[in-house]
Amino acid sequence: MSKNIAIIGSGFSALSASCYLAQAGHTVSIFEKNDTIGGRCRQFKKDGFTFDIGPSWYWMPDIFNKFFAEFGKKTSDYYQLDKLSPAYKIFFKDDNITIGDTLDKICSEFERIEPGSSTPLRKFIKKAGENYDIAINKVVLKPGISPLELITPETALRVDQFFKTISREVRKNFKNPKLISTLEFPVLFLGAKPSKTPSFYNFMNYADFGLGTWHPKGGMYEIIKAMQSLAESLGVVIKTNSPITKINVANKKATSIVVNNQILDFDVVLSGADYHHSETLLDKTHRQYSEKYWSKKTFAPSSLLFYIGFDKKLNNVQHHNLFFDTNFEAHAEEIYDNPQWPSDPLFYANFPSTTDSSMAPKGCETGFFLIPIAPGIEDTPEIRAQYLDLILTRFEKLTKQDVKNNIIFKESFCVKDFIKDYNSYKGNAYGMANTLLQTAFLRPKLKSKKVNNLYFTGQLTVPGPGVPPALISGKLVAELINKHHNN
Repeated sequence: MSKNIAIIGSGFSALSASCYLAQAGHTVSIFEKNDTIGGRCRQFKKDGFTFDIGPSWYWMPDIFNKFFAEFGKKTSDYYQLDKLSPAYKIFFKDDNITIGDTLDKICSEFERIEPGSSTPLRKFIKKAGENYDIAINKVVLKPGISPLELITPETALRVDQFFKTISREVRKNFKNPKLISTLEFPVLFLGAKPSKTPSFYNFMNYADFGLGTWHPKGGMYEIIKAMQSLAESLGVVIKTNSPITKINVANKKATSIVVNNQILDFDVVLSGADYHHSETLLDKTHRQYSEKYWSKKTFAPSSLLFYIGFDKKLNNVQHHNLFFDTNFEAHAEEIYDNPQWPSDPLFYANFPSTTDSSMAPKGCETGFFLIPIAPGIEDTPEIRAQYLDLILTRFEKLTKQDVKNNIIFKESFCVKDFIKDYNSYKGNAYGMANTLLQTAFLRPKLKSKKVNNLYFTGQLTVPGPGVPPALISGKLVAELINKHHNN
C-alpha cells in the first residue's frame, strides 16, 4: 500500500532511497536544510571556477551503473564519464609514483620501485578482486540486522581475513615503504587506520587498480543532478531551505516532522541526515543511542579543505595528487590515537581542470586541497591560514614551481563548517569508520529499535562511508521500508 514518506536530507543515500521508494509507488518528499541539494556533495562556483566541495573521487563505476540500470537508465543518459589516465600521482620526498589506468602499467611502476614486486601485486589484486565480488554482491547488500548476514559460503572460506589487518597483509607481500603507503592509501576511504581495518577490505585495492579512477565531466555534482532528475521524474518532491527541527512520536510511532515551524504528517520518516543529529530531533526517551555510545565510536577523519583559483596552469600535477612526503603512520596517530592538529600532515590535491576544461577559465587552474584531521579539534582562521601556508610551501618544493603569488582567491572549509552545514557529529567528514567492531550488523541500525516507522540511511549506518556505499544504503533502507509497509 502506498505510504506518504518524508526524507530528511538530500545526499546520495537520501536521493537513492527516494528513487527506490517512489518506484515502489510511495509518495516521497525530501526536505533539505541548505539552499542546494546533495548533502556533502555540493558545488562552489566563483569567477568561472568550479569546485566539488565534497567527494572528488569517482570509484566503483559498476555501482553507479547498477543504480541507474534499476530504473532503466544509464549514466550516459545524464553525464559523460571519462577514465583518468593516469589515475593519480603520489609525491614522496625523493620520488614520485604514477598510478596508470591499467594493471600492466601499475605493475611496471611497482617493478621500477621494487624489482620483483609485480608478481605479488598481481596475486594481491586477484584476491582483492575476488573479495570485491563477494563484498559488493553478497555482503554489502544485507541490511545489517543479524551477524548471520556475514556468513556465506564465500565469507566462511575467508573468515581469517576479518581478523587479520590490511597493514599486515600488505607488509607480508611488499617491503618498500612507498609501495606499502600506495597500497594502504585506499583504506583511508573507509575511515580507519590500515592497522585497524580487516584485510577483507583489500577489495578497495581492486576498486583502485582493477576498476580505475573516473571523472564525470563538469564534476561530481553532475551525479547529484542526475539523481535529482531521476527522482523528480519518478514523482519525488524536493524542498530546499527546509530544516527539520523535530520528529514527533505518538504511541511509539513517528507521526510527523516540524519543518520551518510547520507540523507535517507522514506515515514514514526516513533520515539521511547525520544519524547522531537525527536522533537529537527526537525526545530523549525515543533515542536508541546515548551520547556515551557515540563518544566511544571510531569516527572517520574530518578535513581541512581549501578551494583555490590559480591564474595560471600548473606544472607537474595530475587530476588527483597525493602528497606522502611525510610520515604516514605519525599522521594517522594524530587523527585516531592522540587527536590533535598534525605536526607534518599528508595532504591531497585535486586539479580537475587538468582534464576537464569546463572546471576553470582558460589558462587557469581549479585547485582543491585536503588535509585529513581528527574530528572535534579546535578550528580557527589562524590555524587554517597556518596550514595553507605549510602545504603550499611543500607543494611548491615537490612540484618545482611557485604558486602562492598566482592565487586569485581562496576559500576554506573545516570542522565548524561540517557541523554548521551538515550537522556532522564532531565535524567528521566521512562518517563512522569501518573497523572490525563497526562492520555490518555492528553499525547503527537502518530501522529504529524504539520508534516504529522511523528509518535511517547514510554513512553512519550500513554499509559505511563513501559514495558507492551511500547509494547502496539508500537501496537497503528502501527495501526495508517496502518489506514493513507492503500491505
